[in-house]
Amino acid sequence: MSSALIKLSKAIDMLIDRLGRSVSWLTTILMVIICLDVIMRYLFSQSENWIVELEWHLFAIIFLVGASYTLLHDKHVRVDLFYEKFSSSKKDLVNFLGILLFLVPWTMVVIYYGWDYTANSFSFREASSQANGLPARYVIKSFIVVGFALLLLQGVSGLIKHSIKTDQ
Repeated sequence: MSSALIKLSKAIDMLIDRLGRSVSWLTTILMVIICLDVIMRYLFSQSENWIVELEWHLFAIIFLVGASYTLLHDKHVRVDLFYEKFSSSKKDLVNFLGILLFLVPWTMVVIYYGWDYTANSFSFREASSQANGLPARYVIKSFIVVGFALLLLQGVSGLIKHSIKTDQ
């Protein structure tokens, strides 16, 4: 395996790790916003559409960017019925095939269709349909493409790492 591919894999991992750690701070901000929203709603009987939408937007960013970080650190959901009993070489083969046959094609499908979806939203400067909602809904829609592109990048890094392990 070429040292250039190993360097590429390490660079992708470093990028994803930094982005994931940065985005993780949004969970604290989201928690504070949700607490303030609950206090305003139940103590003062007031709620604003833009706050609820902001909660959803932050959650979307956390989820979409965090998916690649989760894959990097092997914390994603897995059905361990058989996998946990496999040898490390068999696990690497399963991971390699899973990334190649499932992750890569589906991320590419979402990126392909998400691009048009986002471009359409940008073209007419889509905003919230709710009164007092957030403007610029197109920005949050762009995170669909960004998040899945990051997941695809992490998948490429995984393919590199798992192919090195299966070669040995």
